[in-house]
Amino acid sequence: MAMSPLVHVLIPFLLCIALANTHIFDNVLVDVTYDHYAEKKVDNLPAFLAMPFNCLINLGYILLGIYWILQPMSDNRDTCAAVYTKDVFALMAVAYGPVQWVRLATLRRAPSVLDQWFTLPIFSWVLVWYHVVDKGWSSRYALMVESCSILSYGLALFHDRGFEVALGCHIAFAVFKGVRAQKSLGDAASMRYLCLALLSCAGFVVLKLLDHSLAEYWVFQNLTGHFWSKVCDILQFHYSFCFLTRLSENAHKRCS
Repeated sequence: MAMSPLVHVLIPFLLCIALANTHIFDNVLVDVTYDHYAEKKVDNLPAFLAMPFNCLINLGYILLGIYWILQPMSDNRDTCAAVYTKDVFALMAVAYGPVQWVRLATLRRAPSVLDQWFTLPIFSWVLVWYHVVDKGWSSRYALMVESCSILSYGLALFHDRGFEVALGCHIAFAVFKGVRAQKSLGDAASMRYLCLALLSCAGFVVLKLLDHSLAEYWVFQNLTGHFWSKVCDILQFHYSFCFLTRLSENAHKRCS
């Protein structure tokens, strides 16, 4: 664990950016028009605010990541490993916000690919944190999980719904490991955080899928389903932090 969390996030981040700007992903199905979103484009605003609500919500990821970077962790069985894992996860949130924002501002293929691609290692890092809580830090395990996650985006090259399959598997693994961790190390507080994280995850998926359908109702015509799905995604991040830090505290107490 010699790398700093910033270097750990930057290396795969820059690698993915470089690959996304080649022709490798030219046939991957991504949406590069404003018609994909229910929120109406405002023509007299600059591109980075073309859809004001869907653009500005990306500040939430950045602020959430900064908040959790600044949160101290104490009373952990392995404080160094726990802080490192938390900070990597938080930096992923900080990096993810601008990627989505650039996608909306430019509607270019590369940011659209990156928006999908970065979602996968974010979910996979939850598995790494579970491993740290249960067995301590393992560079080999972290490298294996993160590498498999990044490579799994290759499914998008072979089928139009390859990304959705990869994302579904990531979510299923994260939920499965979370339930197992709750059974072995959880308490009432961690159960509450787990339920809120799962509820937020469900909201993230459902509201995104129903973006255009919900826009038929006036209440979703400005603050659209896609906007609220991003709110749920940020809450999913937050409650995952709460759940995992709580499990870390519980693991330390059992070993004391």
